[in-house]
Amino acid sequence: MNSLDLAFTPALTLAKSIRDRQISPLELTQVYLDRIEQYDPQLGSFFHVAAETALNDAKNKTEQLANTPNINHLPPFFGVPTAIKDLNAVAGMPLTYGVAALKNNIATYDDGIVMRLKGAGCIILGKTATSELGSFPYTEPPGFLPTRNPWHLDYTSGGSSGGSSAAVAAGLCAIAQGSDGGGSIRGPAACCGLVGIKPAKGRVSHAPVGDYQSGISVNGPLTRTVADGAALLDVMSGYITGDPYWLPDPEISFLAATQQISTPLKIAFSDTLPPFNETEVIVKDAVQKAAKLLEEMGHHLEVHYPNVEPLIKPFTRIWQAGVNAARLPDEALSSMNCWLKEQAGTIGDYLQAVHQMQIFSRQLVAFFDQFDVLLLPVYLHQPIKVGAWANLSPEETLTNIINWVAPCPAFNASGLPAISLPVTQDENGLPVGIQLIGKPADELTLISLASQLEMAINSSLFKPQNLPIGSSRLG
Repeated sequence: MNSLDLAFTPALTLAKSIRDRQISPLELTQVYLDRIEQYDPQLGSFFHVAAETALNDAKNKTEQLANTPNINHLPPFFGVPTAIKDLNAVAGMPLTYGVAALKNNIATYDDGIVMRLKGAGCIILGKTATSELGSFPYTEPPGFLPTRNPWHLDYTSGGSSGGSSAAVAAGLCAIAQGSDGGGSIRGPAACCGLVGIKPAKGRVSHAPVGDYQSGISVNGPLTRTVADGAALLDVMSGYITGDPYWLPDPEISFLAATQQISTPLKIAFSDTLPPFNETEVIVKDAVQKAAKLLEEMGHHLEVHYPNVEPLIKPFTRIWQAGVNAARLPDEALSSMNCWLKEQAGTIGDYLQAVHQMQIFSRQLVAFFDQFDVLLLPVYLHQPIKVGAWANLSPEETLTNIINWVAPCPAFNASGLPAISLPVTQDENGLPVGIQLIGKPADELTLISLASQLEMAINSSLFKPQNLPIGSSRLG
């Protein structure tokens, strides 16, 4: 298999090839490092490339593989290269949170999720780009290169997990970790033609630092296939001592769920989400295509959607308070984040917003008493061009953000699981995604359904030969 094919091979297949000794961890790591060196100066998907650390780990794992007679004892992603979003700590690597003033801030510990990925045998290639403090659905933090979409470099890869999504989509790593506090996994996945899983609240630990946004944000996988995402979620999930809230382990593994055929489900769907601005036609078409495929599978579909308008104000307040909680001086932040910080209000305002969010979340969860799954757009229109909103006022930017990402935040507020899948492409060659939202703690149903839908979609649209890597756009 040549290096291009290897770069875009599903992670589970790569792990099997390593166990079968068809390729070594060192050879595979070098493939990805070479691609990062060649393409990332144009993509801007990495803030930090840990080439020396990754190669040393790969050499050690290659030696370990040679001295391991029983490959069944190896962890599931042994020797598979991954990357960590730069909102999460990796000991010995920079931890900037997308803030240029923190480029020399070196983490002294591993986040719980990083420990889990290391324990699963992953090799960490480096830290991927994020928007400043993870605040925005595009990744253009001052002092860093903007992160561009591998399918068309004029456009954003999304945010705030834009670096992770661009890196996986461009074949710069096999799988990546992201985090989602209002669509920050699902949006970048949709922008870049990936599978993005936002787990249920409590599924993935925030250890050792904990959660400071009332549970709206959660870590999760960005992958090229549903099976890879499910297996990575298996690795990420589980209680770590001291977690303030957690979910019991599922009855079967998430990977096993990809092999299960869903019984007929009652699925609500909508290609619009009032009262927000009209959905772009290509996004509507993607939802309608997914709905038709699901109906052909034997599921019962009904046009229906929850009212998410009551969430706008309290969710915005909590988002603004998150910027304030960073405790960074204004001179270290962009004007947009400074403005958000000014709007954050008092502690009482924050607590009132949390209370209102919890009331709304009860109503939203009750919607799923009638339905097993909800099908919606991920975002209401396609990716914006890099820099498109750079000269707008903060008020205009906020309005634009709300009217773009509207289908996502409600399911952070309510803690419901969701998964984003690519369905089609637009006239610019950019992927178009949909999201499936499930009942509380029911990732198993979502993953099983998504796996079936993935098989029904013409996945050849998202093969590497259709990606402009090495073309005039990239290289």
